[in-house]
Amino acid sequence: MNIIISGKQMELTDGIKGAIEEKIGRLDYYLHPETEVKVTVSAKKSRQKVEVTIIPISGPIVRAEDIEENLYAAIDIVYDKLNKQLRRYKNRLQDRHQDSESIRFQGVELNEDIDFEDDDEDNLDIVIERHKKFDMKPMSAEEAVLQMELIEHDFYMFRNIDTDEVSIVYKRRNGGYGIIEHE
Repeated sequence: MNIIISGKQMELTDGIKGAIEEKIGRLDYYLHPETEVKVTVSAKKSRQKVEVTIIPISGPIVRAEDIEENLYAAIDIVYDKLNKQLRRYKNRLQDRHQDSESIRFQGVELNEDIDFEDDDEDNLDIVIERHKKFDMKPMSAEEAVLQMELIEHDFYMFRNIDTDEVSIVYKRRNGGYGIIEHE
């Protein structure tokens, strides 16, 4: 597992990097050795934010983030979220008798120290209840934001006039807008 740690507008000490590597490194029994794990740490006033994105060789991208006053508490909570997500994914794979190259589950003992009472073991099937198709006319990101506001949604998919690619604009929790584009 390749852990890439970066700080947004802050310098990371060796102690912080070591704590992140030690905690996130515990997930290595779930992941292929070549899996890339991106960790971003940022601080605003007394709030410490930790974001972790696991980019497997194949399979879904797994992501978790948390904001706390204490950075080490945020690291612990993010670890617990990732462990829970990987555990759920493991159960789905086992239920469907599928195999994955990038997430390893053979011989994995679950950590019993973590409380998973809020897991709904019977509700692991994903059910898509609605399919929607619509024509996308090319438009700018600004135009897409206006369309999103008009229909009072939190996101809007459109064909970007500059790149001719499908993109998504969305409302950010802290205000403002974001855009998701194909790499």
